[in-house]
Amino acid sequence: MLSIIRDLSILRKFLFVNLVVFLIIGIFTIAYLKTIQPGLIKKKTSNHIRVIDNTIDHLKRLKVEFNQEDIKQFLLSTRFLFQNLDRVIFLDNTNLILADTDTLDLDPRSFSQRLDIVEFENLVLDEKKKIDIKKDDVDNKILSLDEIITNYSSSRDFGRPYTFTQEFYDRYVLTTVKNVTLDEKNIGYILISENSNEIKTAIDERKIFIIRTAVLVAIVILLFSIILNRFFLKPIGNLVDYTRIIKSKSSKKTKIENLKKRNDELGILTNSLEDMTQELQNRANTAENFSTDLVHEIRNPLASLKSASEIISETEDKNQRDKLVNILSHDVNRIERLITDYSQMLKDEVAISKEQMIKVDLKEIANSVVDDFNSIYYPKSGIKISIEIDKRFKKYEIIGIENRIEQILANLLENSISFSKNNKKIIVKLSKNKNNKVTLDVIDEGIGFKEKDTKKIFNRFYSNRPDKFGEHSGLGLNIVKNLIDLHGGKIIAGNNSDKKGAKVEIIFPNA
Repeated sequence: MLSIIRDLSILRKFLFVNLVVFLIIGIFTIAYLKTIQPGLIKKKTSNHIRVIDNTIDHLKRLKVEFNQEDIKQFLLSTRFLFQNLDRVIFLDNTNLILADTDTLDLDPRSFSQRLDIVEFENLVLDEKKKIDIKKDDVDNKILSLDEIITNYSSSRDFGRPYTFTQEFYDRYVLTTVKNVTLDEKNIGYILISENSNEIKTAIDERKIFIIRTAVLVAIVILLFSIILNRFFLKPIGNLVDYTRIIKSKSSKKTKIENLKKRNDELGILTNSLEDMTQELQNRANTAENFSTDLVHEIRNPLASLKSASEIISETEDKNQRDKLVNILSHDVNRIERLITDYSQMLKDEVAISKEQMIKVDLKEIANSVVDDFNSIYYPKSGIKISIEIDKRFKKYEIIGIENRIEQILANLLENSISFSKNNKKIIVKLSKNKNNKVTLDVIDEGIGFKEKDTKKIFNRFYSNRPDKFGEHSGLGLNIVKNLIDLHGGKIIAGNNSDKKGAKVEIIFPNA
């Protein structure tokens, strides 16, 4: 059973749960309706029993003879005992009517009408005067007053109050009967009959209320199910289909465009899922393209290595062999640089995804990186890196990853140093533009960029400076571009307009 429920859809699970709850409520409702009628009858008949007991006590105390004249006089003199009661009947041992509150002429014909018995119940009075109602064995049928008394006389409850209900036309009547004894001999009966339409009305009202409530709840559940399916389950189903299509790499389209326009959690989830899917697809495409480019880039130096190795084994010319050795060394360096930078890029992508951006001071980072580079490169090449900071601004705070900002500046400086002659200058400038955005410029005195479309220099494995081809993988500026994109910044490359050399400008977003 549980496995079947587990395999159901959310909508079917919802409907199943509501059906179970509905059935449980229905069972409790039926049980409630079955108990409420006896409870109302007990409350009503308890007054009957009290009146009958008081009446018998008065009869015995006053020593009233059980005949028409004495009972009539008693009835007239003790009318106060029967206030709020519809009818009180006194009968002798032969079922002859002695007195009746409805008629003083005591005409027996007034009671010759037959009674439609709908339910025949028994009211038991125990030693503590508690009321207990139970079904009698008498079949439902039309009974006369004589038959009622006869059935009472022959029942096991004879001697105790006996209550039954009768319903005819628009009346619901409760009747309680009790025998009267003298010297342990039965001398007659007292019967109290009372119109109790309020009991039937109360039960009918409760039934109508329950039925209306059940119908209303069913309608609400139905409407809620339709809304749930229309606005939640169906969109979720579309998302499930979307993930299946992605998993199967199918070209089939799904209906998620409307979901992307929603402003609720489903809309956010859909957009996040699509963004994640697009990001994964872009990474997959990038990895595929990158691998293809890497193979292409490695193929050329490998071919050169193969040719050079074949020639060097055949030539005896020393100068020729030295040239070939240089070519071999050049190509090995090229391959080594490609593999190293490629491996670093992969490591960086994994690491960046786990790092958190915080507010950092670009001025401190720039000073630290420039000091490190001067201590390393100035003694070797005489290249001096100076830093110029616009003193109008005290802070140069940006939102970023500190070690990645250092990597950006380090790559740019290495690129400038690589294509600069000894004893040249490199300037690192910090300022803010008219939009109060932090700008970082790296300006060198090298050969500059030969490419007119400087956007191409940020492509992977691209280099327009073949004189130092073996020293570069063509990935340095591509790595810088990717890191700048990660920080939401912008990078612009071009040649220095004042004098020979290259200029790279980075614009960071406001912190």
